This record gives sequence, C-alpha cells and structure tokens, in this order.
Amino acid sequence: MTGETTNDNSPSNKQYARWKTLIPFVYDWFNNHNLTPWPSLTCRWGEQCEEHTYKNKQRLYLSERTDGSAPNTLVVYNAEVVRPRVAAAEHISKFHEEVRSAFLKKHKTIPHPGEVNKIRECPLHPHLVVTHTDAPELYLWNVNTQPGAKGDSKSLVPSPDLVLVGHKENAEFALSLSPVAPRVCSGGKDNLVLLWSLEDHLPSLSAPTVPEGAAIKKAPQVTCRTRFAGHKDTVEDVQFHPSQPEELCSVGDDRALLFWDGRAGLKPVLQVANAHSADVHCVDWSPHEEHLVITGSADNTLNLFDRRKMTSTSSKCDPIHTLISHGAAITTVEWNPHAKGIVASGAEDTRLNVWDCGRFGAKQTAEERKYGPPELIFQHAGHRSQVVDLHWNPKDPWTMLSVSDDGDQGGGGTLQMWRMNDLIYRPEKEVLAELEKHRHMLTKKKKETVPAPRAPKPAEAKPSTKVAKLSKEADVKTEDKEAGDKEAGETVMVDASEGKEGEVAMEEVAKEEVAEEEGVKAAEASSARDAADVTTSIASEQDPVKPAVPEVSGATLQEDQVDGEAKGKSEGGEIGKESEESMAAEVVAEETPRPATESESTEQQETKAVDEEGVQTVGTEAEAEVPVVVEGEVKANEAVMDEVEELAPPAEIRQEEAVTAGSKEPKDTEMDAAE
Repeated sequence: MTGETTNDNSPSNKQYARWKTLIPFVYDWFNNHNLTPWPSLTCRWGEQCEEHTYKNKQRLYLSERTDGSAPNTLVVYNAEVVRPRVAAAEHISKFHEEVRSAFLKKHKTIPHPGEVNKIRECPLHPHLVVTHTDAPELYLWNVNTQPGAKGDSKSLVPSPDLVLVGHKENAEFALSLSPVAPRVCSGGKDNLVLLWSLEDHLPSLSAPTVPEGAAIKKAPQVTCRTRFAGHKDTVEDVQFHPSQPEELCSVGDDRALLFWDGRAGLKPVLQVANAHSADVHCVDWSPHEEHLVITGSADNTLNLFDRRKMTSTSSKCDPIHTLISHGAAITTVEWNPHAKGIVASGAEDTRLNVWDCGRFGAKQTAEERKYGPPELIFQHAGHRSQVVDLHWNPKDPWTMLSVSDDGDQGGGGTLQMWRMNDLIYRPEKEVLAELEKHRHMLTKKKKETVPAPRAPKPAEAKPSTKVAKLSKEADVKTEDKEAGDKEAGETVMVDASEGKEGEVAMEEVAKEEVAEEEGVKAAEASSARDAADVTTSIASEQDPVKPAVPEVSGATLQEDQVDGEAKGKSEGGEIGKESEESMAAEVVAEETPRPATESESTEQQETKAVDEEGVQTVGTEAEAEVPVVVEGEVKANEAVMDEVEELAPPAEIRQEEAVTAGSKEPKDTEMDAAE
C-alpha cells in the first residue's frame, strides 16, 4: 500500500504473501483497485449498462472521504465485470497494490455535503441512491441527471435531488431501502428508526436536477412517515423485510435486535434483548428464508436467529447457530441474493468470510478443523486493513465487491472485485463429475520424446560351412600356423562375400589356390570349379525354399547380393558395402579379360545357361529390395576369375591383408583394393 511502513516479516504480511500465491487456484476472477489519495467507507453495485460475451459494463458507487482540503464526493464508476470462466489465471494473479485498475473508469464525481458514510441504491430504481453522512439529514441523488464536477471542484455546491429529514441527531450508518417498494428507513444516535416513502416524489426525480451551484437548502425536503422508538442506544443498522415493505428490523449498541411492523404501531413486535454480548453492528434478512435473520457484533461472532422461535411476550431467544471465525469486531454482513443459505461477513481483522449455513454440524477431520468450522467455505484475505463494506453483485451471481479503509497505514483505501472458484461451493458430486471429465488433463505427465523408428537391422549373415572349410585348406597348404589370425581374416572375407561382396570372396579363394600351385593350370581350373560349387551351396543354404543351383549363376549372385545388404561382423571388424562395391569395380576395370581355356569356356557356357534360367527364378522379396543381376555383371565376374592367375599375390600376403582389412575404415579398404 502507499506509504505502508509495516514490517515485511510480520505474520500478517507473510499471510498476505501466501494468499497472493493462491489467487490463480481459488478465484475465478480477481481485480484490485487502489483508492488514492482518499479512502471510501462504502461501496455498491449499480445498474448494468451493457452486456457482452466476455464482460459486462456496470455502474459502481463509491465515496471519497477527504481531510477537508478537498470536498467530499460521491463517485460514480463504470466497471468492466468479467464473466465466469473467462479470466486467465496468469492475469488475475498479476496486480500491484499501488496501481489503479484498468477495469474501473471514473464516470462522474458528485460533490457531497460532508463525508459519505454509507451508500444504498434503490433496487427498483438503481439510478437513485441515498447517502448517510455526519448529519441528521439523508440525501437522495439521481446519478443519471447529476451534472458532476467540472473544473475546480472546490467551488461546487452540493445539490441533491431530495433531502430526507426527521432525525434529531446524526444518522451515520443505519440505512436501508426496500426491495419491493420505494421506501427508505434509517437509524441514528437519537435511538430512533425512521421510515420514508418516496412514491409521491418519483415523477420529479426523473426531471432534470437542480442547476449546478444552487444552494442545498433549495432541494425538496421529505419528512419521515413513521417514527419507531424502542432502542436504548445508538441504532447501528436497519434492514427491510425481503417482501414486506412495512416490516423491518434493527440492531444497536444496546445489544438488542428489534422487529418492527408499521401496520402494528410504533413499538417493536418482536425483540431479543441480548442478541450478543457486545454492541451489535450489522444485521441482514435472508431473501430466501424470510424467517432467518443474521447479526454481527463487536464480540467477533455472527448469530443466526429464527423469527419463528420468538414470542411477543418474551425478549429472550437463543440463536439457532453461532458462526465463529473472525478475530475482531464484525463490521458488515450480507446474504447472497442468488444462493440459499450463503452469507458473507467483513470484520476489522481484514478478513471477508463466506459461510454456508447448510453445512452446520457437518463432520470434519482433525486436519479440517484447523482451518475453521465446516460452514466456513471461503476466506478472502486480499485486504490489509479492516473491511468496512461489501456487496454481492445483484446481476452477476457470486461476484463480490469489497472495500477497506487503509488510512491507518498511511494510504487511501483498497477496492476489490472478485469471484471465488465455483468448484468451492458447488455440490461435491457435481464437482467430482466435472473433474472426472478433465482427468486426463489434471493427471497427465510430461510426454516422453519417442525416437523416430529405425529401419530393422538385417539378420547377420553366417559364413558358409564349405567356404570356411575351403579357406582352412588353403591355410594348411601355405603352412601358416597362426590359426587365430587366419580365421579372423577368413571370416572377414566370408562376411564380405554376400551379394557382390560374395564374388570378391570367391575370387580371393581362387587367387589363393592359384598362388599355391603356380604354373599348374589344372589346379587353377579345379580351384575355380570348387569355388563355383561353394557359391552354389551358399545360395541353397541361405534360401532353402529355392532349389539348389549346381553352378554359379546370375540368380545365385543376386541372392548373394541380397544377403550382402547385412553388414557382416567378425572378430576382425566390419567392412561396409560401399567399400566392397568400390573394390569389385576397381578390380574389373584394371585389365581386360584374357581368352579362356577350353575347360574354362565350357564352364562359361554352362554358367550362362544357368544365368538365363536363374535370373527368371529370383524371389519376389529379392526383387523388392535388390535390382536383378544383368548379363554384363556375370561376364565381369568371369573376367575377374580369369585374371586370378596374374593378379593374385602369394597367399601369405593376402591372408595378412585380410586380417588387417577388418580394422580399417571403409575408405582405407578402398585404397587397399585399388593398390
């Protein structure tokens, strides 16, 4: 608040800071307005001016109580009232206590004779308001026709539309207007309760007001119609019956609660001599249950009385229930006009409590009892000084207007418009049913990032038994005793021999055979035939559904190529498909093939015949993944086999290179193949 010097670590400030953190959870809408430099001792909702989808425009009546350096005023505001379930939680929690609200715009400032202690609007004519001040007179204003302040407000003379006279002493706070007739009642320090009727003056109240600057004594005066006597001390508050304009009740500093009926005389028809143990400050009559009346006292309690239990012959009547939660004197109380059994109370302890009389006697756990009685359903802790007035919105259910006087803290005042979360007061079954609809939102967890699905890893190809056996025989012939190194190199060669890689592997096996028996052509041919037999066995073992092909063919090479899509792994490492394809291409391009021998020519013719048949028998699965092997590739393979004699280095060198190739990167493998 402005000028506030209280200790930030005080318990009240800690409670206020905690309350601010709860705003998004317990309020449907909340708005704070700083009243500077002058506080207001009263607040009222006025007539509704406009209706819109998300918010409505409504009149608001406040006062400005000055220190004498400026005239006291009656202020008319235009307020924007946000509709239920519209305001965002992050917006309502962001406010500053020293800032004026953007939802309130000052519409008119009307000079008032003396400070305004209380304002009450006429329910039948919301543009008509009556004010109490520190004087015996009451003033009635037509806020629509009042000119309002222009220029220097100090030079203005107040000009009310009517002056209500009859009190002998000051009438400061006790004021009420009937909801069903144009009647006004008031109480004062003269211990009297007065009643006025405005029926004869309504036509003149619709005419233009007294010209600005006219003296207050020029305003028409209305004398009270009925004068009730019965209180022994100052009358603090009065209230009309919700449906009978001749009936009313009053409370005062004599601790008494009195009931009046203008049709039955000037004496009270019912009374409770000791309604409280201290001064009674406020009273209200239930609009839903006309036999219930609630009172608030300086003893910090609220008493609920049932008029049906009172008798005209006795002044004793116990309350049917006492509401206890406030820590200081009660200043104001009011029933909710839209909900049966709901009542709100404000007190000097800065709290505004909302009670549900239908929860009297409800069972509570030990933990629940720590927070108050079962009938206390909500506690508004937004004010930091005593709550001096409150008002339920007659047009917008469950929307509250409350004001506090912060003068004792060096500031002006605080006006707040708010609406509690409807999950608080609605029936439990209804709330649970709604929460069930949103269970997935209330209980959802942070979604885990699901990685994009990867292509399934091909099954790891297993080396052929015959190829392994052939490689071992070659190792024995070269008398290489390092079995571990030889097996690793052989495995690498076998794993890389799938698809096109299978061709290279068979070439290497043939080269090893040729190197061992240099100059012996018969051995070369034998090695080539053995290699063809082994390749045919690989195809038949890897695809048992297909019939085995006796010799190397285009279909066999294609099946090997399909199997070669899987990256073969072995003890020596892993060779990529890309590097093996490059190796095969470079070997083919190195030299043109030499003429074949007679035996080799016979093999080529047989192979070609098998190729023409084998290409046609390729499985549908292989067709979807690998292109069909063409005749040119078969011829290239034959040429590679022919060049084995001249290109193959000794077997010992090839075995060492095979072992080393498993640990090289793909690019290194390509360079070795090129060399």
